[in-house]
Amino acid sequence: MKKYLIFAVITLGVVIGAEAMDRSQIDTEEMVIVTDEFKRISSSELTPPVVEELLKQYPTSKLGAAYKNSKGEFKLIMVLKSGSRRIVYIDSYGNWLNRK
Repeated sequence: MKKYLIFAVITLGVVIGAEAMDRSQIDTEEMVIVTDEFKRISSSELTPPVVEELLKQYPTSKLGAAYKNSKGEFKLIMVLKSGSRRIVYIDSYGNWLNRK
């Protein structure tokens, strides 16, 4: 009987302690998803520096699709000579961007 009383007191203490924990002490993890809204454009909307860089870096490839975001950055899907596709990013001045 004495063991049950001790068990009840300990259980009550744990429950009260858990209820008393302040919500600000609980760590929460927030996830922020950043997406750049790229909209499809025609190849004629590419700037001349972008076209020049494409011809330098991918002379035997074809442009599969072109997308542009509000920052003036382009997402280009290049179809390589082997038939595989590569996604590359470039700004409107012809500077390559590293993205994954």
